[in-house]
Amino acid sequence: MLSNYSIRSKLTLCLGLFALALLALLATLAAVTKTDSAAFQTLLADRVVPLRDLKIVADQYAVAIVDASHKARNGNLTMAKAAEQVRAGRGQIDAQWKAYRATYIAEREAVLADTAEKRMHAADRKVAELQTALDRGDRAALDRIVVSDLYAAIDPVSEALSALVEEQIVVATQVSEDALTFDRWAMIVSFATALVAGAVWLFALMISRNAIIRPIGTLADTMEELAGQTNDTEIPYQQQRDEIGRMARACEIFRAAAIERTRAEEEAAQTQQQVTAALRDAIAAISAGDLSRDILYPFPADYEPVRQDFNAALLRLRGLIGAVAASARGITTGTGEIAVATEDLARRTEGNSASLEQTSAAITVMGARLKGIADSATRTLTTAGDASRSVGHGREVAAAASAAMARVADSARGIDGVIEGLDKIAFQTRVLAMNAAVEAGRAGEAGRGFAVVADLVSALAMRAEEEAKRAREQLTVTQSEVVSAVDMVARVDAALVQIAGATDQVHTLLDSMSSENRAQADAISEIATAVSTMDHATQQNAAMVEETSAAARSLRTEVTTLNGQAGQFHIGPAPAARSAAQSRVLH
Repeated sequence: MLSNYSIRSKLTLCLGLFALALLALLATLAAVTKTDSAAFQTLLADRVVPLRDLKIVADQYAVAIVDASHKARNGNLTMAKAAEQVRAGRGQIDAQWKAYRATYIAEREAVLADTAEKRMHAADRKVAELQTALDRGDRAALDRIVVSDLYAAIDPVSEALSALVEEQIVVATQVSEDALTFDRWAMIVSFATALVAGAVWLFALMISRNAIIRPIGTLADTMEELAGQTNDTEIPYQQQRDEIGRMARACEIFRAAAIERTRAEEEAAQTQQQVTAALRDAIAAISAGDLSRDILYPFPADYEPVRQDFNAALLRLRGLIGAVAASARGITTGTGEIAVATEDLARRTEGNSASLEQTSAAITVMGARLKGIADSATRTLTTAGDASRSVGHGREVAAAASAAMARVADSARGIDGVIEGLDKIAFQTRVLAMNAAVEAGRAGEAGRGFAVVADLVSALAMRAEEEAKRAREQLTVTQSEVVSAVDMVARVDAALVQIAGATDQVHTLLDSMSSENRAQADAISEIATAVSTMDHATQQNAAMVEETSAAARSLRTEVTTLNGQAGQFHIGPAPAARSAAQSRVLH
């Protein structure tokens, strides 16, 4: 039945059943989770929180009211502090009780809560009296209320609160047991759902294996046999109406096509064998040197172009062999002429090589001489440079001498001023001596000795004037000689300037000559190199001519051999079919 459904439908069925089982399992788990969450919220909001509120109410009665009143009686707490603590406890009790009453309360719990609330109202009246006594500081009233009324009012409240706490514990226990019972049933349902999902998975696996995987594997094996040229294999599953049936019917078409292809290949092999035999006979004739055997009988239509191309190629080969034989005879004549011409060219090339060798030797000698002249000019240029530097040094010495003479002239003029000063001093000294002599004469006998001294000083001053005059005359002669010496030094410097100019011109001319000689030597060297290159090229040409001559002789021998080998082929007369083929090839 499943064989009539497609693979897609089969897979969809399997996946759908498995998905339904999974959804059922997930729904069960979701219900369990939701129930557990609700039970937890119930325990927390409706049982645990009320327990906390009831505990706070009971603690406030025990601590904020009873304990504070006892501490006030014992003096451990002031009346005002105790009143404040009682007031805070009453507020806390009222707030927590209202919070408790706002939670969910069951019917039985509501009855207990109403009872507790009535007792709390009764106790609150006594607590109010306690509050008033504490506010007034009335210790007698405080003692009376604590001893007689307080416990009688609060104990019933504590009992009612304890009953409420017990009820909370009972209800919480019941909620927990209900949740556990539901969890057990949910686990059973989940296990059953998992078993169903496993069964669905096994069913889907069985369907996939029997209806999909196994047929596909069988078809794969069948296709491998068809690929191995086993065409007698039966194709299964052709009757199925799914994709596997379509694949099986396609394989059957491939098998029929393979059988037809095998038959066609056998017929083609027979035809090819006949064509190969004809070509083999024709090629054997060509190998034996017979180029006159065309393939005359026609080939099948597919191979007829091969026969025509073979006959055309054979026709061209006959023409080529004939042309090669004719060309070989012409090449034989040409190579003989080339050999004679190359031998003549070799002799003339050898003569040119000898002439170039002599020319190269002569140019080499000329270059060596020009190089020697250039070296001599270079040395002369160096000597002229040394002379120019010596003249420059002489000019420097002459300039120094001229400067020294100028300094001597300046010193002479200074000495002349000194002598003139001494002359003036001597004149003044003589005038003073004359005045002293006059004064001594006036003094009479007492100034006689002074008069003698004045005469001596006057005589000394006259001698000083005479010596100063002689020194001036000698200095004048010295200045004249110094002027003459300075003029001679200037003339020597002018002569040295002319010598330096001439030396520079000689240096320039020698430098130009040296450059020209070097340029000529370089040119001669280049010419010698070029002649040497030409000589080398001529020698190479001679060698190449000899090689060409040898190659021409070798070519003549090879052409003679080629002519003999071409003569081994039998071309024969051209039949009508050959002429038609040739005409077809040419056109």
